[in-house]
Amino acid sequence: MHLKYISSTRIFSSRFTKIFLLFCACAFIGSSIGKIVSHNTARQTDASAQSSNWGLSFQEEGKRPVGNATIEELAQYNAFFAEDTEEKKIYLTFDAGFENGNTPAILDALKKHQAPATFFVVGNFISENKDLIKRMETEGHIVGNHTMTHPDMSKISTKESFQKELSDVEKIYREITGKEMTKFYRPPQGIYSTQNLSMARELGYHTFFWSLAYVDWYQDNQPDPQEAIAKLTKRIHPGAIVLLHSTSSTNAQILDELLDKWEEMGYSFHSLNEL
Repeated sequence: MHLKYISSTRIFSSRFTKIFLLFCACAFIGSSIGKIVSHNTARQTDASAQSSNWGLSFQEEGKRPVGNATIEELAQYNAFFAEDTEEKKIYLTFDAGFENGNTPAILDALKKHQAPATFFVVGNFISENKDLIKRMETEGHIVGNHTMTHPDMSKISTKESFQKELSDVEKIYREITGKEMTKFYRPPQGIYSTQNLSMARELGYHTFFWSLAYVDWYQDNQPDPQEAIAKLTKRIHPGAIVLLHSTSSTNAQILDELLDKWEEMGYSFHSLNEL
């Protein structure tokens, strides 16, 4: 699916919203597939593959899942999906493709718990929500790069085109905050390739996948709050990089309680800067 460039001044369209949600679904399909394959099968599609959807295979409750690539394989590209640790540490991340009113409540919960997070933003989000970007920066969160137009980056073959998807977001962030953007990158749809990872590394970026996520992006079919909490507490594990969507009304509703429960389980919240 081809996604045309959206300028930073253009009002966010419903068409882009639908495309973004479809991309989110595509990304999670990769994760869902990973859950039902064996350990060995999950490992066959690793970082050396030409192109792959990020996927996870959950083996044991409370333990880090198996990813398409190992921590060691990703490390050579300055890429991560979790931390290799037995300490009960959580790294909170949010993908922000557009704003529908739920981000302020999410920021409120993070502030209450003094929990740092990284918001991976698409171009239209950062250009249309300057006050939220400033609040994220002021309250100690990281604003990461989720590309300007949320394309399948594995189909971009030139370094110049790859860089433009990132530098256009950097430019808007610089105009809003007067600061340089932290070079943290999350591939749209979770689709990656060795070439993409290499390009990101050469541009000074660290790439972040995730080790815990759930279906939270369908606006008309939001998860039941208590079912969401049960799922997210069951699969949390030491060193987890958690992916949530800031568009989710369920996430906005449960985040305070969810962070409470994780704290009761002995977990603490850390910044991706530590990785």
